[in-house]
Amino acid sequence: MEPFDFVQPTSIHAAVQAGSKPDALFLAGGTELLNWMRIGIAQPRHIVDIGRLPELEGVQPLKNGGLLIGALTKLNDVAQHPLTVSGYPVLSQSILKAASAQIRNLATIGGNPLQRVRCAYFRAQEYTPCNKRFPGSGCAALHGFNEKHAIFGWTQDCVAVQPSDPAVALAALDAILHVQGPRGHRQIPATSFHVTPESDASAHTVLTAGELITAIELGSPWPQSAYLKIRERESYEYATVSVAVALRLEPHDPQIIREARVALGSVAMKPWRLKETEQQLAGLRLDDPRILEAVEAGFHDARALSRNAYKIKLSRNAVLRTIQTAARA
Repeated sequence: MEPFDFVQPTSIHAAVQAGSKPDALFLAGGTELLNWMRIGIAQPRHIVDIGRLPELEGVQPLKNGGLLIGALTKLNDVAQHPLTVSGYPVLSQSILKAASAQIRNLATIGGNPLQRVRCAYFRAQEYTPCNKRFPGSGCAALHGFNEKHAIFGWTQDCVAVQPSDPAVALAALDAILHVQGPRGHRQIPATSFHVTPESDASAHTVLTAGELITAIELGSPWPQSAYLKIRERESYEYATVSVAVALRLEPHDPQIIREARVALGSVAMKPWRLKETEQQLAGLRLDDPRILEAVEAGFHDARALSRNAYKIKLSRNAVLRTIQTAARA
């Protein structure tokens, strides 16, 4: 581990200034950053501890019926908040499926989507070709161990997946990330936050130097929602495939889908929205056999790698199951 400077700013403005220095990284819960430093995928010269900024904590109801969640709010606090449980069960469930209870008591809702990709080559302690870690070196996973890698949006430059559970739910909920940086404030849709390899194989998110997530905004509630995480073991494991589904049913007939949101996790470098599936689900009854066709329509662009063709069928079945679970919520 390389030497670094450590600062604890007492305002968002001071944090952004400190975070704008070359090779600076923000420290919130620390559950990821310390890992990055240990295995060498990050060697910051400046660490900016934002843990003493209480204005970045808490869950507040908004006048439009939505929520504003401070970026430093601990994952367990978000998951167990009554407004999250009742209005956004998909988010609550996704958090409770993330990591362990101990980690969720430290990790923050703003830090979790910043996780780096899950790929053995990217996280290897010895050198292996990886464009994410060593730009221009190639992608060892392309023809290597890729059982858990992407089926959407991959290129020959990178086939890794984004592992965050809450990020999948936030994408399904059309959440907005509030960001403060050297150039001021901006709002980033959760669906546009992560970067796919076709845009930049070495990047993870659209954040620039010094930009700090300050809050996450949710729109009106989606009580008919659910999250499914499929993994090899029940704890301490990221998803092989995950699904976030949010439904609005017709008030006059709750067996009819009025509106749907479907996002997949661990299938791409970002939470992957099945837009075509969402469009075709609208107007269907929950027992309509065309729901299967609607789900399959979202997989027309799915492409398997050498060892992960099973993930396409697994993902389709997971979406079908989660639609029914969300409808019963």
